[in-house]
Amino acid sequence: MALPAPPPTRVFAELVPAQASTPTPAPAPAPAGRGGPPAPSGREVHVSGSAELSAGPDRARVSLRLGSRKGAAGAARSSVSRRLEYIAQSARQRGVPEENMTVTEDFSRVENTYQMEAEVCIIFSDFGKMQNVCNLLIEKLGTSVTISPPHFYHTPEAVDALRRQVCVAAVGNTRRKAQEVCRLFGQSLGKPLLIREEETKEWRGHIDSHLSNSSDSLTLQERIQNATAHASCRVFAVFEIKGKENRRSKLL
Repeated sequence: MALPAPPPTRVFAELVPAQASTPTPAPAPAPAGRGGPPAPSGREVHVSGSAELSAGPDRARVSLRLGSRKGAAGAARSSVSRRLEYIAQSARQRGVPEENMTVTEDFSRVENTYQMEAEVCIIFSDFGKMQNVCNLLIEKLGTSVTISPPHFYHTPEAVDALRRQVCVAAVGNTRRKAQEVCRLFGQSLGKPLLIREEETKEWRGHIDSHLSNSSDSLTLQERIQNATAHASCRVFAVFEIKGKENRRSKLL
């Protein structure tokens, strides 16, 4: 689906001249041999800037359900246990650590039979390995195992990294805008006097997306798209204007 047209670019920059104020007595001359601190120019450039970044999910959770109903309790347990062991072995052989697999079992009596049910939850960080494991289990176990569609999500570390990156990118864009404004007037950009994060937004998938996370008809790529995290950040900054731009540094 085509992305919505971006909003018109809003450029905000303001060159602030030195403030006129009531006359103040001239500072006393510095003692001989000692230079006083340089007088501040009082000139500033005020700019705002923004950035938008996205990050795909870094984890996927797959649930596998299986069960057996037999006249003998041992037979029901054995049927499920063999398949559980095969599932765990297949995942381990493809690099899935033991701590990323969780098994829950339920044993009950149904009329004159014994029923054993189990669920295996596997967390994958490599989506290629996830597909290989699921394809193998479908091929070898067939209808005796039910595999749910993968649920994609972000770890807290991945979300924090996205937030930091978009903030840093917004600050970088703001500084570059201030440099261009100063260069336009033949001035040189000085140190930052103020950097303030004004607005942040986060969302999943596309805002106008019609895809549903609960739909079983979604493709793998559509599920990843729905789970992709987006973040935007807008900052406001004030920089000092140093004066005439160094001609040599301009050439560099």
